[in-house]
Order: sequence, then C-alpha cells, then structure tokens
Amino acid sequence: MAVGPGTLPEFYPVAGIKVGIASAGIKKPGRKDIVVFELVPEARVAGIFTRNQFCAAPVVLSRKHLAQGAPRYLLINTGNANAGTGERGMADALRCCEALAAEASVSPDAVLPFSTGVIGEPLPVDKIIKALPEALANTREDRWAEAASGIMTTDTRPKGASVRVDLGGHAVTISGISKGAGMIRPNMATMLGFIATDARIAPDVLQSLASELGEKSFNRITIDGDTSTNDACMLMASGQYDGPEITAGSPHLPALREALRQVYLDLAHAIVRDGEGATKFVTIDVSGAASQQEALDVAYTVAHSPLVKTALFASDPNWGRILAAVGRAGVPDLDLGSLEIYLGDVCLVRNGGRADDYSEDRGQRVMSQEEITIAIDLKRGSVQETVWTCDFSHDYVTINAEYRT
Repeated sequence: MAVGPGTLPEFYPVAGIKVGIASAGIKKPGRKDIVVFELVPEARVAGIFTRNQFCAAPVVLSRKHLAQGAPRYLLINTGNANAGTGERGMADALRCCEALAAEASVSPDAVLPFSTGVIGEPLPVDKIIKALPEALANTREDRWAEAASGIMTTDTRPKGASVRVDLGGHAVTISGISKGAGMIRPNMATMLGFIATDARIAPDVLQSLASELGEKSFNRITIDGDTSTNDACMLMASGQYDGPEITAGSPHLPALREALRQVYLDLAHAIVRDGEGATKFVTIDVSGAASQQEALDVAYTVAHSPLVKTALFASDPNWGRILAAVGRAGVPDLDLGSLEIYLGDVCLVRNGGRADDYSEDRGQRVMSQEEITIAIDLKRGSVQETVWTCDFSHDYVTINAEYRT
C-alpha cells in the first residue's frame, strides 16, 4: 500500500560512478541485498547522518572514514542494521570494509559502510564478504534502478529520481535513490539516500549542499516519529563533466542547487508516500511563526499526533484533533483569536473556533483525497516551515508487529 503511482524515472548514468549488485542472502535467499558504489579517484563525497546517540557501527565508521580521506567505494547491505551490536559490530563493519578494500586494491578507509535492517543482531559478515566479488564484477554506470531495489527493506517499491540541467552550456547529470518506509523521523530516519552528480564541486560547497538540502528534505519528513540508528544521506560528485569547478562564488551554483533540491525532495517525498501502511500523503505547512523552531514544533506536533493520523486514515474531518495538537505544541502566548487552520482550501478554525463558513461536507471532500494539505497560520511572524507525513492505518500496526517474523 502506497500513495501515488511510484514508478521509477528513466535514470541518467552518472559518469565516474558505477553501481554493482549482489545477493548475500542476509535475510532471504537469492534476494539482491548488497549494493556497491564505485567512484573515480577524483570524486568527492559529503553527507549527513543520524543524530540518534545509539548510532550504528557503520555510521560511526563511515563518519570516521569520510573524515580521513577520499572515499572510493560505498558498501550497502540490507536485512541487518548492525546496530546495538557493541564492539563486535564495529569489528564486523571494519572487516567488511577491509574485505572490499582488498578486492578493489584500495585502503580500508576508502570504503564507507552502510547497513539497514533489524537492530541488535550480529552482522553476517561471511555472507557479505562472499558476495563482494560478484558486486564488484558487475559494476556499471547504468544500474541505478537495480540499486534502488537492492537497498529496500519494508519498502513496497523502489525510489529514485534523475535530472539533467544545463550549467552555462555544460550538461550536468544528477541521479539518486533512497529507501525507507518506517522508523522515519528527521534527525534522520531509518532511511538511506544516495545522490550523485558528474559536476565538479568544491569540497566546502559539496558539504554545504549536502547539509542544507538534507535538512530541508529528508529532515522534514516523518512517518511515525521514531529516529533510527542507521541513517545516512550521501552526496557524491564525480567531477567528470566538462565545465569549471562549482565554488561558493560560481554563477552556476544557484541552478545546480535547485536541480539537486528537486532530486532531494522527490526522494524524501517518495519515502513518505511509501510509509508503512500509508494511504495519504500529507503536507503540513506552518506559516506566520515567530521562529523556525516554533514553526517546526507546531508542524511536528500535528504530524505525530496518533489521533490526527488515524483520522486521516479514516478520511474523517475531525478538525478538533488538529486544533488540539496546535494548542499543545508549546507555543508561548499563542493568540487563539488570530490563528487560522485550513484543510486544503477549507478554513477549519478562525477567531478562536470553528470557521463560520465551515461545513462537514466541505471538510469531508478534502479528507477523502489521497493528497492533503493542512495549513496553519499562527499570525505571529514571518517564518514558514513545511513537514511531510502520512496517516496511520491498520497495516502500520501489522507490519511493525510482524517485522521480525
């Protein structure tokens, strides 16, 4: 169950970045569960990681290796998170990096590991190592669609985005994939995102783009309010296009940023649309806030409310649940007589209570749609923030109750 068609785009190959796929049989025999990205030596990588203090071993090791030099390989496994595994988990993650490094004749710190799946179980290192030669042997620049499927866990469908943009007469390609369907809450979530471009981007600009774009996309989605242990979103730049390096003062930076922004948003939205048991894609737009934190507090309180989310699933225009969530978001001295709350184009709340022109029929019309916007104008300032979420259905409970069976 998911919202919208969810078809993969035509992926444009990214020069200088190859993708390999293999089956290690980590959770299911024969399933493609190993993905390897191979980067040219001059490629640059930046990224953001989970803020969960119980972060997984591969997150710790990826951060360390990323700080030590220029990554040449990214190694992703599904079916096992290698989280909550203590010192053994760190040793297992390092063994995988060392094995891939030996196969590829690079240093172990040139490998960034990523894992997703069940928390608390030992990583099946021998299975992963055995699959590495197959993954390395079939690396190609045109395997993005297969990689999108290879990184899935409880996802019902693969997720990807791909665009081309002209930068001063030089064609730039951007392609990306993501995974995630549950335990999704910013900071980040149980998601992985891998975006690549053939542009040549200065290291400081690359990290700035990775942080800025990740914050406004992957860190603005939530399915269930749970921040995971394993998440990462990496931005790779191979530098293989024929244009000049993109620096902070480059006239082409705004166009590149906008193209990357669309890819980041498409990948983040695809996660919400495929939320576990989701039947609704919900935009929560908070405007008129006095600060960014205030806007986000309101948006997330509404997005995380089980009562709001179940009403969305039932297509029930129970606007009192939205009102109550706004009221408990912790906004000091909130002027109830000024704020307004809309469901699509229908005003729910005005002058401290139900809008005079509201009717149940009008609310029902909006709530019956697959894609819904809840707009909240606090009338306190000029700050606006948007968060994307989904509903809670019976299937969400079933999926998470039976996750390990």
